[in-house]
Amino acid sequence: MDDQHSSGAGQPKPPAVPAHPSVLDSVVVYAEGAVCRRRATVPVPPGGRLRLTGLPSALDGRSLRARVLGGSAGTAVTEARLEQLAELRESDELPELRRELEEAGERRGALAERHGLVLAAIAETTNLHAVPPQSRRGEPLRRTPADAWLELAEFVDERLAGLQERAERLVREIELADHEIGLITDRLNRASTAGPSRPVETATTVLLTLTTPGGNPADENPAPGEHPAPGHLDIELEYGVPAARWVPAYRLSYRQGSDSGRLVLRASVAQQTGEDWTGVRLALSTADLDRRTDLPKLRSLRIGRSQPNPPPSGWREPPAGLSDLFTGYDAAGDLPGKPSPRPGPVVVSAPAAVAPRGPRPSMPRVAGFGGARPGAGPAAPGGPRGGTLDVADEEFVLPSAPMPAPLPPPSPGFAGYGAPAGAVPQGAPPYGPQPLTGITGIAPDAALLDYPDLVLAGPDEPAARRGTLHPPAARPGTAPAGASLRGLRLPHHAVPPRVSAGSFDHRFDATAPADIPSDGTWHTVTVDEIPLSVRPEYVTVPAVEEKVYATLVLANRTDRAVLAGPVEVTVDDEFLLTAALPTLAPGGMRRLGIGVTESIEVARRTELHESTAGMLNNSTVLDHRVHVRLANRLGRAVTVEVRERVPVTSDAEIRIEERADWHAPTVPGRECPPSTRLWRVELPPGGRAELDGGYQIKIPAGKAIVGGNRRN
Repeated sequence: MDDQHSSGAGQPKPPAVPAHPSVLDSVVVYAEGAVCRRRATVPVPPGGRLRLTGLPSALDGRSLRARVLGGSAGTAVTEARLEQLAELRESDELPELRRELEEAGERRGALAERHGLVLAAIAETTNLHAVPPQSRRGEPLRRTPADAWLELAEFVDERLAGLQERAERLVREIELADHEIGLITDRLNRASTAGPSRPVETATTVLLTLTTPGGNPADENPAPGEHPAPGHLDIELEYGVPAARWVPAYRLSYRQGSDSGRLVLRASVAQQTGEDWTGVRLALSTADLDRRTDLPKLRSLRIGRSQPNPPPSGWREPPAGLSDLFTGYDAAGDLPGKPSPRPGPVVVSAPAAVAPRGPRPSMPRVAGFGGARPGAGPAAPGGPRGGTLDVADEEFVLPSAPMPAPLPPPSPGFAGYGAPAGAVPQGAPPYGPQPLTGITGIAPDAALLDYPDLVLAGPDEPAARRGTLHPPAARPGTAPAGASLRGLRLPHHAVPPRVSAGSFDHRFDATAPADIPSDGTWHTVTVDEIPLSVRPEYVTVPAVEEKVYATLVLANRTDRAVLAGPVEVTVDDEFLLTAALPTLAPGGMRRLGIGVTESIEVARRTELHESTAGMLNNSTVLDHRVHVRLANRLGRAVTVEVRERVPVTSDAEIRIEERADWHAPTVPGRECPPSTRLWRVELPPGGRAELDGGYQIKIPAGKAIVGGNRRN
């Protein structure tokens, strides 16, 4: 025994993996989600393995990447794996709000307990009353002094009054304590989610494996007397987080008499990723963080004699005795607490002892296995009835089963072409107990290639699942990542960037570091400045409303897009209003309304003359005349655009003749349909103008409307 103990104690222990902190360096916020980059400067680890800390728990492990930016030449990252470690927090490490909430809860509990004791004392005092002594047989009646009764009643009243006053005071204190707890809870809900919040938490770390400059794996134990390479390594981590979004906002400054404006691009950013973005380089993108990028493949049609599909190179028969793996467990009978196995679906499985070596092949998913993986390549068609698919050194077991009717190839809108995972084409067997052999183009689900995340199904699982590896099931009641921000109310006039950007994607880089806490609320940051050409114009539509509206004609002469969003307009350093800025593409021109101008007056008057024409007076002539008057009360010259309208007809026999110097819009749109007619008038300070226009409508007698024609 001593020899065994001594030999066991002499075995070398594996070297401890050093842990180093990482610092968040830059963040790119997409339409939904963000990509974060962390930097860490660490010494070269002696065993080739190190752990970086400080990562948020909400990161997407599939997007984790690591690389060496600087250090010893030839050093590279060969593996990056997420690990969850339990951490104990001292009371002074918890947030102040959390401690205040616990203390307020303790105070409220103490007040409630005191209130309960006072209520019990009130009940006991209420039951106090004089009890006459039991008289004995033959004993004469004794007189009770009235003063004693009165003194007892006064004592009870006095004590109840004091107890009632204490009870009322405690009720008020409990209400104040509840109000304090509500305030602290609200502040805690709106506080940042970064940092510890409970005494025991799970910290997210990444374990990196490096290679030496010589090309040998650096995770081997160094030989005695061997020293690590001198110097340090600059390592960068990149990962995606789902709970982040942004919308654009602007501030437009304009001075009267100038032909340019200063448009400051700002952004309202909200994130709840579990880490505060403090002093980070911020960039904003309108693109989708997770987008399908593979192209659908069109199979060729061949006419000729039928030929069997060539067997794929990775298939072979399953190992013998695979179905008898749990025979002994089933033969043990019904044991206490042992559930009976249930039949389940046939799945593609991988032995637990197999670990992937080398790069993973790109393979698409198949119907019933979920959506396609971006960038996947084609799989070998055909396959025997049952067997094992070998991909590099990975082995996926397929149970033998009768061959079903082959599934039709996926169609657009079905799984593999952007459809949700688990979708099944019309007429195809649903995902379930159907065997998977005999189907062309079959391939394992991409989730089954993520070996560190797979879970081995135990003997109590359905018969077709136990002993195989599967992705972990989602915990019941957990919301999808980023769901808390999808329901966040947008600011007034805000438009999501995917809506305003259309079919093009844009990126905006902030010029200064930004601070955005992880509290799930909107925070406004300044991004950049975009120069615009600004020209003031005034528009009136007197046929609808006799008012003149001030507008700013914005022209984007840069190569950067201006997305739709709220804009704070400032004229001559005075805030005017907050308006909705439309999307302004590079080289585009749009009009921004800024309200009614009372200093420019407009009045409209119309006349209608009806007559007949033709040799037999068989045509009705409707002569419409329009008179518009404008007056400028401002101290500067202005340009006013007057909008009128003329009727349109689709009947060649009805003629419309215009009699005015107006003109049709150059590019008709929603604001100016083809029937719009425009006047542009230059008014000097204190100037006036009168505009006369009109049109004639000639209607044949046979085209007259029964019951009378509309005259205006």
